[in-house]
Amino acid sequence: MRTQEKIERPDDTAAGSEAPITVIIADDDPMICQTMALIVQDYSRGRIRVLDTCANGLQAVAAAERDHPDVVLMDIDMPTMDGIEATDRVRRVSPDTHVLILTSLSPQRTVERAVEMGAEGFVSKTDAPQTIIERLIAVCQGEPQFNQAAQRQLLDDMASARLNAREDEAKRLLESLPEREQETVILAAQGMSNQEIAERMFISERTVKAHLSNASERLSMNRVQLARLVERAGR
Repeated sequence: MRTQEKIERPDDTAAGSEAPITVIIADDDPMICQTMALIVQDYSRGRIRVLDTCANGLQAVAAAERDHPDVVLMDIDMPTMDGIEATDRVRRVSPDTHVLILTSLSPQRTVERAVEMGAEGFVSKTDAPQTIIERLIAVCQGEPQFNQAAQRQLLDDMASARLNAREDEAKRLLESLPEREQETVILAAQGMSNQEIAERMFISERTVKAHLSNASERLSMNRVQLARLVERAGR
């Protein structure tokens, strides 16, 4: 790891006596690390100082544990340890450190995982320098930094997770029924009459009614609710 020296600028005094925000940059591309470090230090007017640059997630975790920076800019796709796992570990070894995911790609399929691990937003490698500075400052003020694409993806991921959770729960409830009751409920949900179910299962209509009644009692659901349950379970 190579520690970045603070680049002194004539206008660095604009930050006054307030301590600068400290940042660690983690990316396996040394050019990205160098470019981001220069952007952060050149455009922040002394408000932000880069403590270190790291080539993988494992180095980022070690640096965070040693230096306890205010923010880690974390790439996702890195060798040794990716940015998602590293985010989780950074939050464990340095709980007060904010993590912003550094990416040049669409955040699709990564937003929810990153948030679950403790990330508080995304910074694009193609963002304007001033936007990057603003995001670093804002996240330290407790403001999550998600652009519109990331917000939309997060909402989509959350909606998908809710649907998956509902499906899993529906499957669990349906599979809690005895096999013959479960089969009867599924056939009824497909629109079959009691007589048709009886013929399909080679049982009497009285037994069909008994199976449906028992299933309703076990799950505290009427026949319509049982049909909805089967639908949610994807059966």
